[in-house]
Amino acid sequence: MAELVTPEAPILPWPRVLRQSWLNLSFLHWAVEPASIVHLYPPGTEPDTFEGRSYVGVVPFQMSLFGTFPETNVRLYSVDGTGRRGVVFLSLDTSRLGMVAAGRWIFGVPYRRARMSYRENGDRRAYNSTLRWRGVSASSFVEVQVGDPMTCEPLEHYLTARWGVHIVRVGRTWYLPNEHPVWSLRRAELIEFSEDGLFASVGLGELGTRPPDHVTFSDGVPARFGLPVRSTTPRAVRPR
Repeated sequence: MAELVTPEAPILPWPRVLRQSWLNLSFLHWAVEPASIVHLYPPGTEPDTFEGRSYVGVVPFQMSLFGTFPETNVRLYSVDGTGRRGVVFLSLDTSRLGMVAAGRWIFGVPYRRARMSYRENGDRRAYNSTLRWRGVSASSFVEVQVGDPMTCEPLEHYLTARWGVHIVRVGRTWYLPNEHPVWSLRRAELIEFSEDGLFASVGLGELGTRPPDHVTFSDGVPARFGLPVRSTTPRAVRPR
């Protein structure tokens, strides 16, 4: 049975190996049929669903870790055989070369280097990215207008209350746990979304033909990560 979706993080076991902050995040999500993306998941995981649909997210934001710099990730929502719910990153593009090296070789997440920018103009937020990765051509532009704070419904919790990442390292699937405060989300209107090769670069080229189904924004949260465990490791059951 899959673990409950809860906005509060479970207690993160010691040791905590990494601290960072995620700032000025725009969440763009496309609803998809789970069967259409199942081939993109690590072994031992499958699409997590909400009311029969799964989702693909594009999340541009600013990372704060030894300085502040932009990132954009394309992600899926996963559940493993123990019931742990998590995220699967298809790509994480960033302008920080050190993050690319550390992310790929230490944690096994698919970082790629890109030329990126972030700007604010009143209540508008704009993110621009052009990939600088051998053999792949991709770019994206996102601009949103940020509105008032919103009350999170079950769908917002499903999309954001994710307490780990499923990754593949040395041929095995692992779960990298994290914790952060409850998300405070704001309404957001999509002003522009354009992409040239971003979805195609991760095997989702057809998504570029339609707008996202769900858009929100957050000013951000601090986050901490624990040590990864095998995805087959029995999970601790949270008290009800």
